[in-house]
Amino acid sequence: MSYTADSLKAELNARGWRLTPQREKILNIFQNLPEGEHLSAEELHHRLEEEKEKISLSTVYRSVKLMSRMGILRELELAEGHKHYELQQASPHHHHHVVCVQCNRTIEFKNDSILKQSLKQCEKEGFQLIDCQLTVTTICPEAIRMGWPSTLPSNWACTRSISLA
Repeated sequence: MSYTADSLKAELNARGWRLTPQREKILNIFQNLPEGEHLSAEELHHRLEEEKEKISLSTVYRSVKLMSRMGILRELELAEGHKHYELQQASPHHHHHVVCVQCNRTIEFKNDSILKQSLKQCEKEGFQLIDCQLTVTTICPEAIRMGWPSTLPSNWACTRSISLA
């Protein structure tokens, strides 16, 4: 389902919650993200601050958790040790991530065989598939060239741009 402010309001009301201006603004930011971009709660909060929105970080955390439980946002566990979020697609948009644990560079990829195997296993066990995501934890080639892990300087930063694809 592609959410509008009205459809979000209806679904929240049906669950006994309200569409607050903060939740509407958060939905709007995710709707306007370029495809493949993910945001952590902290990054979302920073964007809201840049737009002069007065929304506390705790409200941002509660809102993304709620929107994730409702199926509006997709929660991703990437290398940084905290969750990232993206808008759940109207049709299943199953994609996966290759993540460098040194520089946090993230690359998205699709693989239908991962989804097919997941569906097969769910069917076998009587489960309903909600989401399918695989995160492949890696070290990027530049970190390896620099001697990861033993000789990599503690202040080293990857020269590749950090992509939250």
